[in-house]
Amino acid sequence: MKERYDILCVGTALVDSLIRGFDPEPVSASGYRAESGTLSVGGEAVNEAMAAAKLGMSTGILCSLGEDAAGELVAGALRRCGVDTGAIVRSREHATPVTTMFVNADGTRRSITNGAHRYNFHPERHAERLGEARAVILGSLFRAPFDDAEVVQAVVSAVKDAGSLLIADTKLPNFRFLTLEDLKPSLGRIDCITPNEDEARYYTGRDEPEAMADVFLSYGVGSVIVKLGAKGCFYKDRETALRLPALPVHAVDATGAGDNFVAGFAAERLRGAGAAEALRFANACGALCAAAVGASAGLRDREQVLKLLEDTGE
Repeated sequence: MKERYDILCVGTALVDSLIRGFDPEPVSASGYRAESGTLSVGGEAVNEAMAAAKLGMSTGILCSLGEDAAGELVAGALRRCGVDTGAIVRSREHATPVTTMFVNADGTRRSITNGAHRYNFHPERHAERLGEARAVILGSLFRAPFDDAEVVQAVVSAVKDAGSLLIADTKLPNFRFLTLEDLKPSLGRIDCITPNEDEARYYTGRDEPEAMADVFLSYGVGSVIVKLGAKGCFYKDRETALRLPALPVHAVDATGAGDNFVAGFAAERLRGAGAAEALRFANACGALCAAAVGASAGLRDREQVLKLLEDTGE
């Protein structure tokens, strides 16, 4: 099958309502204050697709959007970044999910989801799209649509049968709960899995990054990246173990930093970079994202990433 994209991102698309500096003390019977309130498109697949396109990759997205104002907001933002939106599934029946996120001064955040996040669209019904990319990023395992073991297996099989590189990001569950054992038939075909530290701890029951990685590797995953936030990242495959520190930037909002990291790693691997070089680049993508409010405001292009690496001596 002819490759249409460098990278195809598959998964969740939504709108984030970002509330920064929320003051829990009411100013009236029903009123509260915050430092700022911002609308931003989001969802793992959206964040990763926009970042990949900014980094010069020919990028597509397979996701579901409602035929509503939130859906138009997401689709428009994707197109402006150069993402091909031809594979988006539009639905009159299901609304585009909207997430409320409370962003703390240190960049950490808490989120509120709702019933719209439970809609499980079916990427496995679009097998022809899944074989059109050099690399496919699943964003994210354990969240809809990848909280159904049969859906995961069908998508993984379609991607790998086409010979594509497969990278799977992860999330903590919110409505349906799966374990690594539930996904065992699929994990052995995943080239790289990219949990953050909390997710890796939850799914493996281990506390140290190398031990976490070893559990994933025991299920047959090709390589593991444990994203450690301000502590950098840890990478392990069957021959190599690497730990890289985070870049020194002032973090104001960690929303989407992991997604930008994953997109940067995938893009550099497709350009032929080794694991260490791709991880350094990915760290810079995550750092640029965290230095701005919103998942897509910080990263502009590949040249910006390379300049940050040069300026920080990485």
